[in-house]
Amino acid sequence: MQSRKFMGSGLVLATAVAMTAALPQALGQSNYPNRVIRIVAPTSPGGPNDTIARLVAQALSERLGRQVVVENRTGAGTMIGTEIVAKAQPDGYTLLMGLSTLATNAATYKNVPYDALRDFAPITQAVSTPNLMVVHPSVPAKSVKELIAFAKARPGEILYASSGKGTNPHLTLELFSNMAKIRMIHVPYKSSGPGIIDLIAGHVAITSSPMLLSIPHVRAGRLRALGVTSAKRVAAEPDIPTIAEGGLPGFASVQWYGLFAPSKTPPEIIEKLHREVVAILRAPAGRERFTSDGAEVVASSPGELATFLKAETVKWAGVAKAAGIIPE
Repeated sequence: MQSRKFMGSGLVLATAVAMTAALPQALGQSNYPNRVIRIVAPTSPGGPNDTIARLVAQALSERLGRQVVVENRTGAGTMIGTEIVAKAQPDGYTLLMGLSTLATNAATYKNVPYDALRDFAPITQAVSTPNLMVVHPSVPAKSVKELIAFAKARPGEILYASSGKGTNPHLTLELFSNMAKIRMIHVPYKSSGPGIIDLIAGHVAITSSPMLLSIPHVRAGRLRALGVTSAKRVAAEPDIPTIAEGGLPGFASVQWYGLFAPSKTPPEIIEKLHREVVAILRAPAGRERFTSDGAEVVASSPGELATFLKAETVKWAGVAKAAGIIPE
């Protein structure tokens, strides 16, 4: 009897200790957020990923009543900033404004320091935007067909810029080259912004850049647009044909941006962040800011983003293999 009493009291004590230990975590979740939230943008300031992160951060600060800051941590094809979030505490205070490299880096790098499908908790795919294939005004091609003919007459001579090895713009132009049966020389940059600057300066001939970044330069006459990479024309620029219409039937590629937390972040925090960010994206001011430059607000559920990321990973692995890209 005494043994049973001792065991019983021990069980009660163990239960009490466990409940006490869990109490701060539960209170922390119910009181979330109670300090500064950091959104890591693994790209340079001024680019579309950074722009989206800052728009979300500003509105989220107002809605949550807590400061939300953006931290740019660039390098290694966005892997430096992305790894920071993958290894952060799963408490909702370190988030990632991820982009298409989450789906493409595994196909182009040997030692990716995280598993995109395992190490992140999806919150929402924020925005999807086609790339815009643009050339320097000195390039004589005024259409996709003319560009293909121009490139075929100059195999291995035309320089094209991208936002880095394995990025969506890089693989988009590899897909284009493969389908068009042309050969161009890849010049990688740290992000889309520096590539656009060098294109405007005439140091490279062509790039496939997120429309949010490139369309202002087209409107200003600094660059010439040949086509959008999406399957359909963009409502904001209906006169620009798709690459498929221009001469490559079936061609399609979009750049996308989504908010993620480290895996094992409590579901309650993911749900709260999803609800708030989706409200920001769907608000008239937010939607207009993106759609005016050719982007599309997606505002997906966490589950939809998880499914989308998996499908993108499979797709671009196939493109990299067909292009003969060997992971380094």
